[in-house]
Amino acid sequence: MNRKEARERVSELRELLDQANKAYYQDAQPFISDKEFDETLKELIKLEQEFDLHDPNSPTRRVGGTVSSVFETVQHPVPLLSLDNTYNEEELNDFDGRVKKILGHENYEYMAELKFDGASIRLRYENGKLVLGATRGDGEKGDDITNNIKTIRDIPLHLNGDYPEVVEIRGEAYMEREAFARMNQHREEEGLTVFANPRNSTAGSLKMQDPKAVAQRPIRFFAFDLLLDDEDNSLTQFRKAELLAEFGLPVCEYHRVCSSIDEVHELIKKWEKLRHELPYETDGVVIKINQSHLREELGTTSKFPRWAIAYKFEAEQATTVINDITLQVGRLGTITPVAELEPVELAGTTVKRASLHNEDEIQRKDIRIGDTVVVEKAGEIIPQVINVVNPDREHRNEAFSFPENCPACDSALIKYEDEVAWRCVNPTCPPQVRIRIEHFASRDAMDIEGLGESVVDQLVSEGLIQTYADLYDLEKEQIIGLERMADKSAQNLIDAIQKSKQQPFERVIYALGIRFVGKTVAKDLAKAFGTMEKLQSLSEEELIAVDSIGPRIAESVVSFFNNEKNKAIVKRLGEHGLQFEKEEEEQASNIFEGKKFVLTGSLPTYTRKEAADLIEKHGGKTSSSVSGNTDYVLAGESAGSKLDKAQELGVPILDEAKFREMIGE
Repeated sequence: MNRKEARERVSELRELLDQANKAYYQDAQPFISDKEFDETLKELIKLEQEFDLHDPNSPTRRVGGTVSSVFETVQHPVPLLSLDNTYNEEELNDFDGRVKKILGHENYEYMAELKFDGASIRLRYENGKLVLGATRGDGEKGDDITNNIKTIRDIPLHLNGDYPEVVEIRGEAYMEREAFARMNQHREEEGLTVFANPRNSTAGSLKMQDPKAVAQRPIRFFAFDLLLDDEDNSLTQFRKAELLAEFGLPVCEYHRVCSSIDEVHELIKKWEKLRHELPYETDGVVIKINQSHLREELGTTSKFPRWAIAYKFEAEQATTVINDITLQVGRLGTITPVAELEPVELAGTTVKRASLHNEDEIQRKDIRIGDTVVVEKAGEIIPQVINVVNPDREHRNEAFSFPENCPACDSALIKYEDEVAWRCVNPTCPPQVRIRIEHFASRDAMDIEGLGESVVDQLVSEGLIQTYADLYDLEKEQIIGLERMADKSAQNLIDAIQKSKQQPFERVIYALGIRFVGKTVAKDLAKAFGTMEKLQSLSEEELIAVDSIGPRIAESVVSFFNNEKNKAIVKRLGEHGLQFEKEEEEQASNIFEGKKFVLTGSLPTYTRKEAADLIEKHGGKTSSSVSGNTDYVLAGESAGSKLDKAQELGVPILDEAKFREMIGE
């Protein structure tokens, strides 16, 4: 390769890496694997050095991320450098050789710890109080995301123990695999784009503008480094881990001191097998010099510290063939395409199916029946198709065409605005029936005791019910023959169904299973409109006039009641005598008129619901989170982060005795 060819290749590699950095750090939508990125970066480094094509703006000179224009930018007092990566033992031995050469002796140890696949963040505590949480950004500067950081329950707002005046902490925000899988399932059901893996979802969540929305994401945290203003030369990385735990920060148990690089190799082999058993995703092992005072002597390059390196595990992927693409109907009618695969071994299990998520995903990756594809477990849990191996080959099958009708009931599918999923909105669609009935009978809805999942399954399987309205037509003689249903238990179930007719109007609204209508929204709808007849006749504009109702909820409510089958079911519920009007409640007083309460902890005599009911009877409202708009926090025993937040914001805090005094009890 001559210099001209090298310059062209360098330009091409820099553009690719800049795009990859943006996709990874800012968009949380990577399009190449970590290994591909690292190999591309190494090629660029080699060409820049060989042909003297250095540039201060090259990806080889930068950590990777950029700061956002949305958040306030903060300068890191000590740069948050990324780590050099290796995928093989030989390169790890080379790293050890460089350490030995620079130090001129072998009087050092290594601290090995699991490398978490999440998002790096920086915390700052002053006088024990959390004052800053920031992203790594470009290594020199990051985004101030303190309000979002404070929603992560693993991160204490106040340190424990004997802490210094100023403490700087480095750590990794992450999501556990099962929590990530549940979140993705929920997003898929809601018609939203799913995240590729826990790392991307964590990074994307931390950059959200609404801390309340961040609080809903299952983000966890591990601390892995500690920076003090006056560090003792005898301080080791292992001792730092102990101090972090003493200060009340979560520290991963998998960290070990190794006296040689051979011990590190043995530990890597052990942890590579262990990683599949862990609840969170780890993509390697970080190896650091244990003695902190040797770091300064070893120094850093413009991008990496010379005293640490990351050994990356190989991503577990496999190649197989798509035999068919089938469609699944979810509990909210979401249609999910699924790749039926030629069975293949992956991460210790046989994979036969992989979610294709939605129509847009199939089109973006141009996935077709008969294709040879690469599959990977996202978060080691969910098999997904990464890409087609040879999309340019001849004689490929036709592009997959999404059907216009539901594969289960043949009803016409719809796609809501701003969503990627197709849906079946037929309430009698077989795959949806069971979960709709279970929701209807649940404790927070109609609270029908004895009507659990197994009983619902039997009732539907035997053809005794098709909708939740059919429950009120059941007779004892019909259900005595069901499994584990004797005379007494059958009568108890019939009695519980009849008793549910007395549930208040807001519970009936919630039980209907209208998309986006939870318990609080159902209560607001009942209070604002009073009757089922009125609720069924509303326009979106009339609904949005209620404070807690946004466009998505309004559209969903109108859509539900415009469906003829839903109308018929609701009509039957009314004929069976369910409460279709809100009972007039005599307000005890208006002392809390316009006031917003947040409840936290266990009160001595009231349950949360009883306290909330009392607040409403005296004109107030309750909220689930503390903010500048909160007027009071009613706190009991074992109050958590909500109490800390209230104290920080100066929100008045009441105990039960003071609350009783205010309402005159």
